[in-house]
Amino acid sequence: MFTHVNGASGELLLPEVIGSGGALFDYDNDGDLDLLAVQGKTLRADGTQHSPTSRLYRNDLAAAADRRLRFTDVTEAAGLSVASYGMGAATGDYDNDGWVDVYVTGLGANHMLRNRGDGTFADVTASTGTRDTRWSTGAAFFDYDRDGWLDLFVTHYVDFGVDMRRACFAADSTRDYCNPAVYSPVADRLLHNNGNGTFSDVTPRTGLLRSPARGLGVLAADLNADGWLDLYVANDGDPNQLWINRGNGSFSDEALLAGAAVNRNGQAQGSMGVDLADVDGDGDEELFVTNLDNEGNTLYRSVGPMLYEDRTLEMGLFRLGFTGFGTRFVDYDNDSWLDLVVVNGAVRLSREQARRGDLFPLRQRNQLYRNDRGRRFIELTERAGAAFVPLHVARGLASGDLDNDGDTDLVVFNNSGPLRVLRNDVGQGQHWLGIRVLEGRRDALHARVALAGRKGPRVGRRVQVDGSYGTASDPRVIFGLAGDSSARSVRVDWANGRSEEFRDLAVDRYWMLEQGKPARAHPP
Repeated sequence: MFTHVNGASGELLLPEVIGSGGALFDYDNDGDLDLLAVQGKTLRADGTQHSPTSRLYRNDLAAAADRRLRFTDVTEAAGLSVASYGMGAATGDYDNDGWVDVYVTGLGANHMLRNRGDGTFADVTASTGTRDTRWSTGAAFFDYDRDGWLDLFVTHYVDFGVDMRRACFAADSTRDYCNPAVYSPVADRLLHNNGNGTFSDVTPRTGLLRSPARGLGVLAADLNADGWLDLYVANDGDPNQLWINRGNGSFSDEALLAGAAVNRNGQAQGSMGVDLADVDGDGDEELFVTNLDNEGNTLYRSVGPMLYEDRTLEMGLFRLGFTGFGTRFVDYDNDSWLDLVVVNGAVRLSREQARRGDLFPLRQRNQLYRNDRGRRFIELTERAGAAFVPLHVARGLASGDLDNDGDTDLVVFNNSGPLRVLRNDVGQGQHWLGIRVLEGRRDALHARVALAGRKGPRVGRRVQVDGSYGTASDPRVIFGLAGDSSARSVRVDWANGRSEEFRDLAVDRYWMLEQGKPARAHPP
C-alpha cells in the first residue's frame, strides 16, 4: 500500500525523525472514510531523483457487496500528487460547501487543498493566503471568532534548514539525532477565514507571539466552558500551552495556572501528541500528552473549572521506555468507557537495534490501555492481538470506523515504514449508536453530543477531528452501549450556544443530526 520516505542520507538531520501523519475523511461524500497518507522526500534533492508524493486512497466499502475493506489509489485522478516534505494533515470544510478540504503541513511548504466536490482537489495555497514556508507540524480548523467560518491554527517547530547542520552525540559519544533545543523555536500562526475563500494572518494581534515554543500536537476545544474555542498545544521541551480565547480576538496562555503546562515535578517535557476526553464519566474532560521515553506520558485530570492535576501514576499510565507520538481515546470494546491507544517510536538511536543491523534503529511497540470504569487504565498490549506485535517507528495515529460496523478502527502512520490499517474485531460484539452532526452543510466540529439512555447516566463526547499527532480523524461520534439495546435520546450542544434533543434513535446504526431538522439515517 503506502510506505513513508523520510529522506535519510546518513547525516542524521532532525526532520527525518519527526514526520508524519495523514487523515481519515469522507472526501467523496459516499458515507465511508477515505485515507490520505502524507509523504516525505529526499531532504537534499539533486534534481535527478523522483520525489514521492502524498497518496489519497478511496474507500470502496460503499460499492462492495461483501462489505470488506478495499482501498483504491486515486491520487492522480484526484489531483493530489503533492510532492513536499510533508508532516501532517488537518481537515475541515473551510468554504462551507459541504465538501471536506485538507491542509497539509510540512517542512518548507504547506498546501491548502480545496475539495471541488467532483472527486478532485485544487491546490489553492496561494489564492487563499495560507502559504507557509516555516517548519509546520500540527494544524487545526476551528471557528475562533464564532462567525460561522472555520479558521486555521498552525503549529511551528524550530528554525531549521538543511544547511543548518549540528553535530550531536549520544551519551556514549556516538553520533545521534539532535535534541530540538539546539534550534530556535518558531511562533505558531493563526489564520482568520475571511468568508470569501481567503485567509488573513491575525497572529500579531492575538497574543500568540508572546511565547514561541517548539510546537507539535494541537487540539481545539472550549476548555473553560465560556462558549469560545481555546487551544492546547503540546511542545517539545517547552512548557505546553493552553491558549484561552478571550472572545475579543485575543488569547492568553493559562497552562501554568491551570496545571497543564508541566508535569507533577514541575518539569517541561518532550511532548508530541495530545488528546482530550472525559475518561472518568464525571462530565469534564482530561488531557493526555505523549512524551519522550525517559519521561513517560502525562494524564492531566480535570479536578475543577480550568484546573488540572498530573494523575498519570494514579491512573496506571506511567511507563518509561516508550516515546509516544500519536494517541487517541477510543472505546475499542464499546463498553461505554473510553480506552486509550498510544503509538510509539524513538527519536534517539537504539544501539542494540543498530548492532543487529537495523538501518533505522528507532523501533518500538504500540500500546493499548483499557479503561476500568474511570478508576484507572489497564495495559492490554500483550493481549491486543497480532496488530500490536510488530515494532515500527510510529508517528501519526488516526481513528475512525472504516467499515461502518459500529466500532473504531485505527490507522498508524509509520516513519520510514509501511502505513498500517488496524481493523477492530472486538467492538462490534456490543450495541452501539453512531452520530454525525452537521452545522449547515459541514461537520459541526467541536459540538458536544450527550447520550441520555433509559439506563445509566448521560455520557458526553465531542465532535473532534484534531488532536493526536499530525492527523485528522473521523468526525462521527460512536457511543458504545455494551448490552443495552434500548432506543436512545441524544442532546447536541451546538457551537452557537443552542441545544437540541433528538429522541428515540434506534441503536446499531448511524444517524445524521442537523439543527432544526428530524434525525435521519446515515448513510441513507
